[in-house]
Amino acid sequence: MIKNPFSDEIYLKRTHTHTPDLRDEYFRDQTKIIHSLPFRRLKHKAQVFFAPKNDHICTRIEHVLHVATIAATICRGLNKSGNWELSEDMAYAIGLGHDIGHAPFGHEGERAIDACLKPSGKRFLHELNSYRVVEHLANYGEGLNLTFAVKDGIICHCGEDFANNALRPAAKPNDLELITGRTQMPSTYEGCIVRLADKIAYFGRDIEDAIKADLITQEDIPQEIRKEVGTSNGEIINTLTLDLIGNSKDKDCIGFSAEKFQLISQLRDFNYSRIYCSPVMLKRKEMISKCVRDVFDYFRTLFAQHAFDYAAYQQELTHAARGFGNYMKSMRNFYTEDPAKIDTIIADYISGMTDSFALDIMQEVLLPSTVRFV
Repeated sequence: MIKNPFSDEIYLKRTHTHTPDLRDEYFRDQTKIIHSLPFRRLKHKAQVFFAPKNDHICTRIEHVLHVATIAATICRGLNKSGNWELSEDMAYAIGLGHDIGHAPFGHEGERAIDACLKPSGKRFLHELNSYRVVEHLANYGEGLNLTFAVKDGIICHCGEDFANNALRPAAKPNDLELITGRTQMPSTYEGCIVRLADKIAYFGRDIEDAIKADLITQEDIPQEIRKEVGTSNGEIINTLTLDLIGNSKDKDCIGFSAEKFQLISQLRDFNYSRIYCSPVMLKRKEMISKCVRDVFDYFRTLFAQHAFDYAAYQQELTHAARGFGNYMKSMRNFYTEDPAKIDTIIADYISGMTDSFALDIMQEVLLPSTVRFV
């Protein structure tokens, strides 16, 4: 029987003690995530297309639900093979929380915040920020107090890894506070499954959304992918999920068949060239990147004037200034009013914004004629 390498004592450990109730611990993590404010904001954060007016374009909250259900399905399929012992609830919880710290405007917002932090030697990666949100920022600096296994799966979920197709848990439990990049493998098989479920979830849906946005047509998809993987989101999810289960059920690692993995690489190249890096998307990304940097600088200038004088922010004319002051005041116990943390504070604040809220802030800050006086 293939199961996780470490003890339940390690996987179920929480930062703070709590009183158990009738819920399974990983199911309890699901409810903690769902009821959190950062999770709610995902409904207005971009997956690929910024602030879509079309209600049928995928948002970040739909994406995490897709990942959660796909990951739980893979666990169920492997468990039914009789060779595996996996937790569907753990996988589902990791899927729900894996992008909870994603910036507005998808990966372009992430890159823009990262660029603002680099001069001070810091980085912004959404995987690390998702861990930061659930462990430190949520609940006004108290965190969600999730199990180690779920936090570990969240911080190690990197869906952009296309070098590995035989995933196994890390050789020893991860020290989550020491992770600084995207190369660390999760400490559980469920975490490995979420890494691959992330790919399955976004490939097909991004294609469907690109067709709705008139960036591509179904006929543009390479013929071999259309034939062997599918053209709709449902077909692609079904094909790749069944392949992953079938290829992994008799092994001690998680991975696609060699044939499907090669097609996934082709599909990735197609999505990047025709969707993510299309002229239309590149123009939008350039605009968003500049706006995020300008807003970041606005908050830096504002802090240079008022520091932690919260009352001073309320005398400013813009909602942006007053909102930033209120945010810092609500988090003052966590930030300890340390001026050296200002870039991190600004990054936390901007990364928590929805697309629509960030656009309102940009309009107010960058187009002063729109300043409201009430």
